[in-house]
Amino acid sequence: MTYGVFIHRSDSIYDDSPAERYQFPAQYRTRVEACVGDWIVYYEPSKVRETRGYFAVAKVQAVIQDPSAANMFIALIEPGTYLDFVNPVPFNHDGTLIERGLLNEAGRISGRAQSAVRPLSAEDFNRILSLGLDETVQELPRIDTGYDKPVHDGFHEQGQQLFVFEEQRIRIPQLNSRVVRDRLFRRLVITAYDKRCAITGLKLINGGGRAEVDAAHIRPVEHSGPDILTNGIALSGTAHWMFDRGLIALSNDLDILVSRQANDPDSIHSLINTTGKAIAPTRAAQRPHPRFLQWHRENCFKH
Repeated sequence: MTYGVFIHRSDSIYDDSPAERYQFPAQYRTRVEACVGDWIVYYEPSKVRETRGYFAVAKVQAVIQDPSAANMFIALIEPGTYLDFVNPVPFNHDGTLIERGLLNEAGRISGRAQSAVRPLSAEDFNRILSLGLDETVQELPRIDTGYDKPVHDGFHEQGQQLFVFEEQRIRIPQLNSRVVRDRLFRRLVITAYDKRCAITGLKLINGGGRAEVDAAHIRPVEHSGPDILTNGIALSGTAHWMFDRGLIALSNDLDILVSRQANDPDSIHSLINTTGKAIAPTRAAQRPHPRFLQWHRENCFKH
């Protein structure tokens, strides 16, 4: 297996959509092609505000030349393989390096540490995956303390000293299991939305401490909707039912739209929170992506 790390910034200048495609310059073509058919981990560098560190896993399906940009290529992500981590994994944790393969013989971080694309050992892949998808732990720190060298776009390299990471036993979930993916996706979405319905604004917790809210895919899985947070929204049961049946939708600015075909629009409006907009996560990178909202309006919403 040839695992890899792909650096991705939420403010990237590259034409990236991590659940679908990864754009990169020709100098990294050999490294990316080595990952075709295998899994990669996405990493957001420490200089990104509120960095997520290692934040997702996906499988590379193919590499093609970018038809719209000279000397650029695109790694196509295999549909249905992308999965956001429920616990973003920092570059180092408690003074120990997560990606141990970056250490050279002298115990220092090698020059490839800031390479936009780099190979990843099976041990490091398993370690990152185990931490990122572990449902029994609290979210790990977002700030990669101790790794604060500038990274502008990921296509730069330099080293830094750090501690050696202790070997640990790991667990790999079934990445292709729909049951596992649905469970992880639900936790990811309801955490981002603070267990609150985006339409009604209600935050209801049952007697067992479980949030009475669903994690809805904006573009459904059966229509190639990925398990990425920006394709998710937290909805109460009633709001979820209306959303799936096209009675409500969202504009790109998150205005709540009510179908003119609804037989009781006044009742629907009475359920909507007073702002008239969907309540979304505070971090822009976690909010519904316009591309998925547009798909829902064009394919589900009853105008």
